Amino acid sequence: MPSPDTEPLGLLLARTARSVSRAFDEALAAAGGSRPMWLILLALKQRRWETQAELARAVGITGPTLTHHLDKMVQRDLVTRQRDPDNRRVQVIEMTPPGDDVFHRLRAAAVRHDRRLHEGFDDNEIRQLRSLLARLSVAVDADAQAGAADDSVVT
Repeated sequence: MPSPDTEPLGLLLARTARSVSRAFDEALAAAGGSRPMWLILLALKQRRWETQAELARAVGITGPTLTHHLDKMVQRDLVTRQRDPDNRRVQVIEMTPPGDDVFHRLRAAAVRHDRRLHEGFDDNEIRQLRSLLARLSVAVDADAQAGAADDSVVT
């Protein structure tokens, strides 16, 4: 089999995503945080969550993983976690003033990182890139859904 003249698009995209993700993680670490911390604080800033399970889904992690991160954030006094007096099974999670300070530091790091990604591109190119990435995502999601449907067909 002859070697390809160009790198397969999936490999290029995966390598680029790793590089961008690593740079983002480094920017958040330099600001005193991490990606999970940022995503949790961002979600808490956006709205009040009824359950930890909802918050975990919004952040894109499992419940036990969220609990692990929340434990660390409680220790750092970034969030509080208290039982809902009306439903003892529900934990109410709220951001503390120090958590709000960290949120703003991480937000500034995220904004700087995003600006860095925009360097060298004009607004039209950014719109085009967003559109192309969305199309790739739709294509992959459609393939995954078709594969799941094929797997469920009984022959």
